[in-house]
Amino acid sequence: MSAPLLTQIVLACLLGGVLSVAAAALVMFGLPRKWLGFTVSFSTGLLLATATLHLLPEALETGLTPREVFPLLLGGILAFFMLEKYALWRHAHAGTDADAHQGDVQCDDHTHGHHHHHGVAGSQGETFSILVGDGFHNFTDGLLIAAAFLADPVLGWGTTAAIIAHEVPQEAGDFAILLAAGWKRGRALIWNGVSSLTAVAGGIIGYYALDNARDWIPYIITVTAASFLYIAIADLMPRLKRETQSVGWHGLLLAAGILVVALGNGHSH
Repeated sequence: MSAPLLTQIVLACLLGGVLSVAAAALVMFGLPRKWLGFTVSFSTGLLLATATLHLLPEALETGLTPREVFPLLLGGILAFFMLEKYALWRHAHAGTDADAHQGDVQCDDHTHGHHHHHGVAGSQGETFSILVGDGFHNFTDGLLIAAAFLADPVLGWGTTAAIIAHEVPQEAGDFAILLAAGWKRGRALIWNGVSSLTAVAGGIIGYYALDNARDWIPYIITVTAASFLYIAIADLMPRLKRETQSVGWHGLLLAAGILVVALGNGHSH
C-alpha cells in the first residue's frame, strides 16, 4: 500500500516538472503573453480555494484546533515573505516576469529597470541565484505534495494541481529571464527543467520523513495553505489588478479555478 502512494507522489512531482518545461518551451515559441495572464487568473482561483476549502479544513479535521492553525498560518505567511525577501524561496511574481521579459526575448531589449530583476541581463550571479532559489522552492513544493498525499491521496492530487497551475507562469518567466541574460535556449531549457525536478527529491524525502511522523502532517498542511495564500495574495492578485484587457475572461477563469476546487471538495474523503 505504501509503494503505490510513493509512486503517486513521485508522479505528481514529475508532472509538475514536465509541465514547467513545457511552459518554458511555450515562451521559446512566442506564446502570446495574454495566455500566461489567463493562466495566472485560473491559478489564483485554484490557490485561494485549495487553501481555504481543502487544506485548512483538513488541518482542523485531523486534530489541530483553530488556536493552533491560525497562528501557524500567520507565521507561515510571514515566513514565506521573509524567505522570498532574501531570495531563499523564489516565486518572483508569477506571470509578471514572463510578461516583462517576453518582449525582451523577442526584441533583444535588455532594459529591465521596472522590477527587481533589473540587473539580471548583466549578472551571471543573478541568474544562478534564480536557479538556486527556484530549486529550493520546487523542493519545498515536493515536501508539501508528500504531506498532502499522506493525509489523503485526493487532497494530494488537488494540491498538486494548484502547485502546477502557479508553477507554469513562474517557470515560463524564469525561462524568459535566462534568455534575456544571454543564455542559449537549449541551456536555459535544460537548467529550468533540472531546477523543477528538485520537487521529486522533496517528495521522496517528505514521504519517508513524514510517514513515521504523521502527527506533523496537519502542521505541514497548514504551512502549505500559508504558501498558497501568500502566492495568491502577494504575487498573483497584484498582477491581476494591473490587467486592463480581457477583464471579463480573467474574472471567469478565477471563478473557474474556485469552482473546480469547490466541486471536488465533497470527494476528498
